[in-house]
Amino acid sequence: MRNFFIYCFLFLTSVVFSQKGLMGASLNNDNSSDTTKTRSLRSDKKAEKKPPIDLYKIYDLHNDTTYVDTTLSIQKEYKYNLLRKDIFGLLPFANEGHTYNTLDFNRVKKSIFPNFGFTAKHFNYLEVDDIKYYSVPTPLTDLYYKTVMEQGQTLDAFLTVNTKPNLNFSIAYKGLRSNGKYINNISSSGNFRFTSSYFTKDKRYILNAHFTGQDISNQENGGIKDVSLFESSEDPYKERDRLDVYFYNATSLLKGNRFFIDHSFKLNKENPNSLIIKHQFNQEYKFFEFTQNTISSRFGDSYTNKINNKTRYNQLYNKFGAGFTTEKYGDFILFVDYNKYNYYYNSVVYDANENILVPNSLNDNIASFGGNYTYFLHGIRLNLLFSNSITNQSISNVEASAQYKLNDDYSFQFKYQKQNSLPNLNYTLYQSDYVDYNWYNNFKNEKRNQFEFSAQTKWLNVDVNYTILDDYLYFDNITNDITTLTVKPFQYSNTINYLSVKASKEIKFWKLALDNTVLYQNVTQNDEIINVPEIVTRQSLYFSEHVFKKAMFIQTGFIFNYFTEYYQNDYNPLIGEFYIQHEKKIGNFPMIDFFINAKVRQTRIYLKAEHFNSAWTGYNYFSAPNYPYRDFLVRFGLVWNFFK
Repeated sequence: MRNFFIYCFLFLTSVVFSQKGLMGASLNNDNSSDTTKTRSLRSDKKAEKKPPIDLYKIYDLHNDTTYVDTTLSIQKEYKYNLLRKDIFGLLPFANEGHTYNTLDFNRVKKSIFPNFGFTAKHFNYLEVDDIKYYSVPTPLTDLYYKTVMEQGQTLDAFLTVNTKPNLNFSIAYKGLRSNGKYINNISSSGNFRFTSSYFTKDKRYILNAHFTGQDISNQENGGIKDVSLFESSEDPYKERDRLDVYFYNATSLLKGNRFFIDHSFKLNKENPNSLIIKHQFNQEYKFFEFTQNTISSRFGDSYTNKINNKTRYNQLYNKFGAGFTTEKYGDFILFVDYNKYNYYYNSVVYDANENILVPNSLNDNIASFGGNYTYFLHGIRLNLLFSNSITNQSISNVEASAQYKLNDDYSFQFKYQKQNSLPNLNYTLYQSDYVDYNWYNNFKNEKRNQFEFSAQTKWLNVDVNYTILDDYLYFDNITNDITTLTVKPFQYSNTINYLSVKASKEIKFWKLALDNTVLYQNVTQNDEIINVPEIVTRQSLYFSEHVFKKAMFIQTGFIFNYFTEYYQNDYNPLIGEFYIQHEKKIGNFPMIDFFINAKVRQTRIYLKAEHFNSAWTGYNYFSAPNYPYRDFLVRFGLVWNFFK
């Protein structure tokens, strides 16, 4: 596999240089007869013109298109992290690349199909919708580098090239290794992705495809045993590796490979009103493994003296669609999809009478029928989607959305979704060498009705979400004791109502700016099943200025993060999931960062003092019970773009 990655890099590098002349010609003229003129212009450096930045396009499967942005902004600061996205509403653990606790319940997404599960290990796992595709006039390289906790680093290297105007390739690898500050806390991960996009000159046939190979490994220490030693942080416990932890030789590993194709074909060559045929294919293999050389009484009794739990998962997905695309009446597609999965172990569990207590596999074939309608009219975009199973599983999904863009300052969106979805597979079946972590359940489908409204204006941006949940699935510790973990899945029989309102606004004055985001959440339920902080907020006060005769642009300031105290979910590394707890409240501590960022040409340089207030606001900060949040740390790095 490593040799394959190297060959791909060498191939694309050779393609970049071999196609440079051809691509330069195609940027300036569409006609091959002008090649001589283009070459003469290129020979004169003064006459050479770089392609405009908006020709470097980035798009997803839903055709939402942006372009390469090399500016320096506060939004770029928010996205300068391992996930390369704004993590407002997520609370990272002490070591980079471990996991995140979810503060914003809106970040919890659900598919109608039964997913693999082990959701705490998937934050850094790139799903189908996370993969982007590209169209560039010249080769583009993006290099991301950032220091980590103690020894190690994280690097994300990306290269994309159009060998022809209608054929693009990209290759990237994101690697991480961080030792962390606590015992048995090393993080190591790799995310390889290779994409290709192609369309015919008449754009009747369009293809997007990708391959990903990912592995996410974490040493799991189970948190520190005595939190009072951390909260006092007296010598020698300011050295975090002096704090005793629960596990000294436990490791979790999530690994997966995926091959994906999405393509479509229009039957009519010239008429914009045409019959269109679509096909989507997804084949993925995953496994989650937890190993522990010495058993721990924290998880109870075990069958063996050494723990080696491995859960495997195969998925094959096909979606076929046919419909009409029209200029006057919009686009209408009818589709049939087929989802086949196999979730399995290599053994079965018997009871005392030698009857099968826990089987070794779950597998099924799910076929669904549905349709999608999209209509555009004077800045209004309407979309209707429905799907329903035609096999014996009772699953369905209905979505209706409307978007209206008045101008660049005002846009509005409304969305309604009704889901009837199957449980994630690890809720239904799980096997372990620990006796109490073996189960086989028959849960009902989860039901979700969700209303969303958002408004982007020049005065304020507002997002409102109201969700009604029935038959909600969750994990809980039946011992009600943090020192002893017997975590099992449960289903809540009552209705849960969730409301959130998020408001954001940036205020600028002179060279100063104040960027504000406030999230309010309220949950109505008979029991404390969904636990979220009532208030989550982030304020950034920063200064911007050009220096050195405008050769450099800098931004410097403070970022303040805070959330109110609540019974925060705890993390169980054995099953790779968070579970509810009611023993310890967490929150009500400020997290203040100081940053200095600079931009020189196409390079953005980042320097940050993270959580610099930790020593003088008290050591009561945790990402989960027994898992401290990050101490004060200075980190730096850069993002560097190359345009050939």
